[in-house]
Amino acid sequence: MQGFMRQRGEAWELRVYVGLDPVTGRKRYASKTVRGGKRVAQRALSAMVAEADKGGLSRTNATVGELLERWFDQAKEEFSPKTVRETRGVLDRYLLPGLGQTSLAKLRADHLDQFYRGLRDGSRNHGRPLAPATIRRVHGILRRALTQGVRWGWLAVNPAAAASPPRVPLADITPPAPAEVAQVFTLAQESDPDLATFVVLAAATGARRSEVLALRWSDVDLVAGVIAIKRGIVLGPDGLVEKDTKTHQSRTVSLDPTTRIVVEQHRERALERAALCGIGLPADGLLFSRSIDGSQPWFPDSVSRSFQRLAQKAGLKGARLHDLRHYVATRLLTSGVDVRTVAGRLGHRNPSTTLNVYAAFVAESDRDAANLLGRLFDDAVAQGAKSPTGADSGGRSDPASKKRHV
Repeated sequence: MQGFMRQRGEAWELRVYVGLDPVTGRKRYASKTVRGGKRVAQRALSAMVAEADKGGLSRTNATVGELLERWFDQAKEEFSPKTVRETRGVLDRYLLPGLGQTSLAKLRADHLDQFYRGLRDGSRNHGRPLAPATIRRVHGILRRALTQGVRWGWLAVNPAAAASPPRVPLADITPPAPAEVAQVFTLAQESDPDLATFVVLAAATGARRSEVLALRWSDVDLVAGVIAIKRGIVLGPDGLVEKDTKTHQSRTVSLDPTTRIVVEQHRERALERAALCGIGLPADGLLFSRSIDGSQPWFPDSVSRSFQRLAQKAGLKGARLHDLRHYVATRLLTSGVDVRTVAGRLGHRNPSTTLNVYAAFVAESDRDAANLLGRLFDDAVAQGAKSPTGADSGGRSDPASKKRHV
């Protein structure tokens, strides 16, 4: 890299050529003013040239906002419709108003930390404080965009990598008890039998909200007692969108007899409604639809709100529809079902995901397993003591004298 210096009064102006601007294609120079003698200026210029040779000087005058928009246009092609909508919302609500006009060349980790503090206390969000989890999401999006900026040569280092967004405390998982789920189901049967079917399916399969909403009658085999979970329905930027599952994998889940009966009754109601309108029920019609022919899905947020109202009526304050997924996982794990089976039912791509989320309940199941092994061993010891060999061995078969071997 080439460096230039010239004296301006008692100071020296230093300029270093850093290459073509990756955004505009124009020549880009980094400049700096230092005070002192000529030797001081020469040392400073040498340091700037060395830093430029390492790629440590910004090569563009672009702003954070320009990078965010360019990154989003490329990244959204790989996002799910829901992620596109949510990411666009984070950009428009927080990042562009807060940092959009900031030059990438001047962006530092301490600027980001100050921005995050402003989001936390509300001073950077119209007086409305954000939760740590939301700020973490803002940080995650910004960090991904800046990482791409480094790859493109828009900036030398990613300042978000050194920033300190607030920590998110781990929330305690408090799934409802079986009696509480049954109570919600009973209330739903009285007011909305279709919603009651949704609750039963969610509580029996552990499927995600989007996956239950996307179930079609062609996915249901009531004779074999299984359903195929192949897709999900989410709210995208332009409305409801049907897509593949979150893990991009299909799975088949078995149904218990009670759930099969509830689904069969739900089908009979759907057939009756269609017959009254003089139409048939298509095989690929949705189980949960706003239209008689099963062509229009329920809105995801409407289902969640309906469930919350039922839960509140049942005395379950703060209960969410997603808690039914926690209910399935924790009940299976604490009943001794192996983690791989639970992960498959939940649709986790890897059992390690299940372990990370439900580690406490896996530990509880493991304690039960230890107690079971202990009881089996003690029973065997007791049986040995009662046998003729144990009784006539001069005390050598005394249970107290036995040692467990690992």
